[in-house]
Amino acid sequence: MRTPKFARLMALALTAPALLAMTSSAAFMKLQPGSRLWVNGSSTVRSFECSATMIDAKVETSGPGTAVAVANGAKAVSAVKVAIPAAKLDCKNGTMNGHMMKALKASEAPIIAFDLAGYDLAKSAAGTAVTLKGTLSIGGQTKPVTIAALAKSEGTALRVTGTHEVRMTEFGLKPPTLMMGTMKVNELVKVSFDLQLTD
Repeated sequence: MRTPKFARLMALALTAPALLAMTSSAAFMKLQPGSRLWVNGSSTVRSFECSATMIDAKVETSGPGTAVAVANGAKAVSAVKVAIPAAKLDCKNGTMNGHMMKALKASEAPIIAFDLAGYDLAKSAAGTAVTLKGTLSIGGQTKPVTIAALAKSEGTALRVTGTHEVRMTEFGLKPPTLMMGTMKVNELVKVSFDLQLTD
């Protein structure tokens, strides 16, 4: 006589291959050369710009044709994870780089990361407006964020651009101070991105 427990085990055994097949069918977009992420800030002396020389983006989709699907307002992207080594931010000035790494607590928290929790799409004349909701991790602290972006299809590529303001003190970070305190970096910086992805 088959027990209810035996029946449940049999059902699990029969459905497991199907579940594995669904997981393995996930597709990912690739970040293309020319993609950029940079930080603009200001100080009591001058403005500055630091660019990410390494970007790791994992964009999971429902399959080929993601660029066109998103441009048409379809939610074809299921997951997004972006990671940037703090040490790979280049401010084109060795002294500034050192102070920035200290301010970002790069030795304790070497990765700056964004994880997508959900998003909304809205068609516009300029493209598809995207509202990204997720978490941003900097300096060992993780905070919820909402980022506005614009997505366009360029052939088979998906181009996503946007700018988001970050207040360093909200992540427990102390803005850099240079030249014996005569140059103080403002706590509000702008993070901009121009990411080009293909299936």
